[in-house]
Amino acid sequence: MNSANSWVDRALDKVERVGNKLPDPAIIFLISLVVVWVLSALLSNFSFDAIDPRSGEPVVVNNLLTGASLADFLSRMVTIFTSFAPLGVVLVAMLGVGVAEHSGFINAAIKRMLDATPKSLLTPSIILVAIVSHTATDAGYVLVIPLAGVIFYAMGRHPLAGIAAAFAGVSGGFSANFVPSAIDPLLQSFTQSAAQIIDPDIQVNPLNNWAFTSASSVLIILLGWYLTDKVVEPRLQNTPVDGDPADVPSFDELGAREKRALSVSLWVMVLGIVALVLILWPQDSPMRAPDGQLASFAAPVMRSIVPLIFLLFVVPGVVYGYMAGTFQNSKHVIDAMTKAMHSMSYYMVMAFFCALFIDAFGKSNLGALLAIEGAEVLRALALPSMVTIVGLILLTAFVNLFVGSASAKWALLGPIFVPMLMQLNISPDLTQAAYRLGDSASNIVTPLMPYFPLVVVYCQRYVKGTGIGTLLSIMLPYSIAILVAWTAFLLIYWALGLPLGVQSSYVYPAV
Repeated sequence: MNSANSWVDRALDKVERVGNKLPDPAIIFLISLVVVWVLSALLSNFSFDAIDPRSGEPVVVNNLLTGASLADFLSRMVTIFTSFAPLGVVLVAMLGVGVAEHSGFINAAIKRMLDATPKSLLTPSIILVAIVSHTATDAGYVLVIPLAGVIFYAMGRHPLAGIAAAFAGVSGGFSANFVPSAIDPLLQSFTQSAAQIIDPDIQVNPLNNWAFTSASSVLIILLGWYLTDKVVEPRLQNTPVDGDPADVPSFDELGAREKRALSVSLWVMVLGIVALVLILWPQDSPMRAPDGQLASFAAPVMRSIVPLIFLLFVVPGVVYGYMAGTFQNSKHVIDAMTKAMHSMSYYMVMAFFCALFIDAFGKSNLGALLAIEGAEVLRALALPSMVTIVGLILLTAFVNLFVGSASAKWALLGPIFVPMLMQLNISPDLTQAAYRLGDSASNIVTPLMPYFPLVVVYCQRYVKGTGIGTLLSIMLPYSIAILVAWTAFLLIYWALGLPLGVQSSYVYPAV
């Protein structure tokens, strides 16, 4: 057993050394941008038989090095950056979190929480919260992951292990959740459209995978718990925490004034949540979609998650600050926001190059070509249905290294795989479940994922020398274990005939 652990440690150390020799993430995105330009110019001279399911036309690679394309790129460079979705999510949320943190509210709340949480259950508790955070879209990336590092550090454990556990829950277990979220109806809409290519009357329920994703949550929690405590954290014991004292939080015993301030600010937070529930409760609430749904992307509440996070932290943070004496005037509140933005400056530089790369990759159609050609190869192999499902999972995990958006990939792959597997008597519900599994497993090991550089920044708060290789070596065991175990779990789940979700089936036509 020790020799096996030693072999794993040596392999991960090698990944870390090689990965940390890579250029800075911002430079990787810049190099990737140039590579996309060059490939687009070369491949634009060829014709491809692959049919884009979104248009019904052959895929055409667009040359991004023409004069018109470069002129368009330069004219849009600023708006490409400012419209980069993760940037707004991170910055707005961090303004509120920054006030709550620098007022002392978060540290005080964590201190009280740690007093009530058994140390032995800390890891699964973190992963559970990370999984549930999917309900609030990208909130887990900007809230749960950094707080997990703070909590582990406060408990005397390695903060990078906490960050890794939360990252595995938020991103590696992206499609595992007890609570339905906006991603369910989004993917269902693509699945239903693809299924109607074969059966125009078929209807797919938005919660068609809910039972499977709920059961998968237990698997992800157990996997993450074991890997964090038995594999990742023991290996991190040789990695010293050398972050700047000003950046690494400290946890002193709460005084009477702080306890009173925390109590009042927590009640303020609870009242805010109650007020939100009362606003959402009526069927004709302006925060609901026109059809009355809350979980739909058309519902204003789903588009307001980040502003709600901002308010949920800035208001209690201000209350705590004034009551505890850490804030004496409004300038101190603004100073807290300013400090939060200082910590995000490195991420903003990386986000600039990341936004340019993702925009160019999408416009070139290289991602569409990669996904469709891979799907066509898998279809041409004409493998047994169970092997084809595994192939879909592996293909999705691979394409996910280059195309991060879950909906964008399914818009490409869904119209190919859903009709193809329906003709093999496999239901759209099962095909979608397999896709969601593959889409999640490789999230945590792709530096091109927009939030990956942000997690590197979180780690650098505690270990200044953290690089891409460090994070890759930490997350690789999670990714491999999730891919293998979750795939086996789906196959066993399928063999047992357990329900996938609401109004779902394994076979087509449903019996």
